[in-house]
Amino acid sequence: MVRHRDGGWEPDARTADYVSLTSAQDCSTLSRERNHLMNLHIRPVRDTDVEDLVRLSLLAWAPVFSSFEQVLGHDIYTLIWPDWRTSQRDGIETVCKEGGKTTVWVAEVDGRVVGFLAYQLNAQDKTGEVQLLAVHPEYQNLGIGTELNIFALKEMKESGMKMARVETGGDPSHAPARRSYEKAGYTGLPLVRYYKDL
Repeated sequence: MVRHRDGGWEPDARTADYVSLTSAQDCSTLSRERNHLMNLHIRPVRDTDVEDLVRLSLLAWAPVFSSFEQVLGHDIYTLIWPDWRTSQRDGIETVCKEGGKTTVWVAEVDGRVVGFLAYQLNAQDKTGEVQLLAVHPEYQNLGIGTELNIFALKEMKESGMKMARVETGGDPSHAPARRSYEKAGYTGLPLVRYYKDL
């Protein structure tokens, strides 16, 4: 990887290894050729990115919230997410502007913002936690989410973290996210959350 003046990274045609994390060493990353053709560039978030991140997230997460409504039923779903678009917009804006508490990395392809990953570090227990991950639907299933994950794991390790964690849904709409996390070396622990309307 080659660091740019803006603090971002892009693949270096001379190297094949993207991270040295033990858990990610065996994971299949995008080939150098594919990365080079896509001109993938991972860099820190800028204030000017926020609207692009909101837009791509709403597109990426629409199937997720549709799936949640199908699984939970309309009544419980609307109690939990009366207006998911507004709450997600607010969450992304907060994460991108809180300065320091959350680290946000943006993926660009040919200069277009196509995805992002946000994480927080807990110095006490030496754990990094992925808070948000989204890739624009037109760029999904190309390994961009995996590259963002591997990149974030490397950054977490360099910050002294000993473990990383992430939570994601077990429904079909989250299958791409689960694949991305597994390719990056995460081990899943199945959990179930139950809801009941009263």
